[in-house]
Formats: sequence, C-alpha cells, structure tokens
Amino acid sequence: MADVIDYKIQGDDMQMVEVELDPREAVRAEAGAMLYMEDGIQMQTSTGGGIFSGLKRMITGESFFITSFVNDGSGKSRVAFAAPYPGKIIPLDLGSLGGSFLCQKDGFLCAANGIDIEVAFTKKIGAGLFGGEGFILQRLIGNGMAFVHAGGTVIERDLKPGESLRVDTGCLVAFAPSVDYDIQFVGGFKNALFGGEGLFYAKLTGPGRVYLQTLPFSRLADRIVAASRFGAQKEQSKGVAGLGGNILGNILSGE
Repeated sequence: MADVIDYKIQGDDMQMVEVELDPREAVRAEAGAMLYMEDGIQMQTSTGGGIFSGLKRMITGESFFITSFVNDGSGKSRVAFAAPYPGKIIPLDLGSLGGSFLCQKDGFLCAANGIDIEVAFTKKIGAGLFGGEGFILQRLIGNGMAFVHAGGTVIERDLKPGESLRVDTGCLVAFAPSVDYDIQFVGGFKNALFGGEGLFYAKLTGPGRVYLQTLPFSRLADRIVAASRFGAQKEQSKGVAGLGGNILGNILSGE
C-alpha cells in the first residue's frame, strides 16, 4: 500500500513538484532530483530492495541507488523535486490507472513510498531493435502517485479499442499496459533516406492512455551538438580569415 501524499506542481517550462508529507510518510526519488526539503525530512539512500533491485534500475537508465525522503517530524513537511531539463511533469495516479503504467527509461522523477519501479521489456523483437529509446522500459506498479518527466509540451491521448497512432519513437513518454506497442518501417526509399524523420516509428494501438512529448531530450541534445559544432567551425574559419588578412596587410605595408 503506497503512502497517500499531497502534491503541487509549480512552474511552466522548468517545473518542479512539491510533495507534502504527513509524519512517517515518505516519497522515493531518483538520486539528484531533490530541489529542497523542510525541517523534519530525513534522507535515506539505499538500493531499494537489494543489489538486484539496484541493477534493474541501472538497466532502465536510472541510478543504482534510490533515495527515500521520510518525514520524521511531528507535523507536516514538504520536499520538492525538479525536472532535469525543460518540459512538463506528468502526475500518474496509478490507483485510477489500473495499478501499473509503462514509461520510457530516464522518465521517472519521484513517487510515493510503496510504488515499485521494475524493468519491462517490449513484447516484439522489432520494437526492441529499432525502438529509438530501446526495448527496455520502466514499469511503475502500485496504487499511489508517481511522477514522470517529459520534454516540451505533453500531449495526452486516450485511444479507443483498435485505434492506432503512429508516433516518432523518441516522442513516446508513457502508456498504459493495455496499449499495443510495435515498431514499423517508414517505407519508401525516398522517405527512408530523405524524410528526415528516421527509419522507424512507433505504432500504438488502443485501448488505453498515451502520453507524448514534443521535445525529446535526445532531439534537444542533437540540436545543441550540431549548433556547437557549427559555431566552432565558424569561429575557426573566422580565425583563418583574420590571420590571412593580417599577413596580407603586413605584406602591403612592407613589414
């Protein structure tokens, strides 16, 4: 049974979630996610169930250790967790979502004490080989609140039975276990080479809820790397041109 926690999400593009804990209540979070904590809150870092549990989290992209924040005081206290990059925090009430939900690796931010984080493998080999984020997902299990982070704006879709949605593999954040997840080839020689959308996309078939993100961190990182590479080349070309101009000027002046 997970702790029943009160929470408040603040911010716009760089959000945080503030959790209010009653005495003896606790919240679990990925290592390094804590923003601040009030008096009475104590940190307890562990593997969260032994070495095997820590190794399973590492497979999903999380830290080997997980930190629990316990209210050891006599009154209510708050602890806050910040998102690691621009985007939104998605609150998931697992009790009303059937007791479990799947999310991309690195998506977990924090959860009420009593929520389990397990490894989930996609059912089909195609999804495993070409799934963009990999075939390893995180399964959040329990009946309390869990919080997942997404990049950019969050889009929520409730798919009807048999309804399908084709999505860029990196834009998929979380989905209900009832949703069928598969990977399909874009198709067409020109589409594959010049479409600019990658060779594969995720096909989601309902019923079930799906959360999408408009700015995957991988896409943001690629743009930053490309821009920094272009900037370095530009500065280098300016330096070469400036050096040539100085040499030419010296020749013309007879120096």
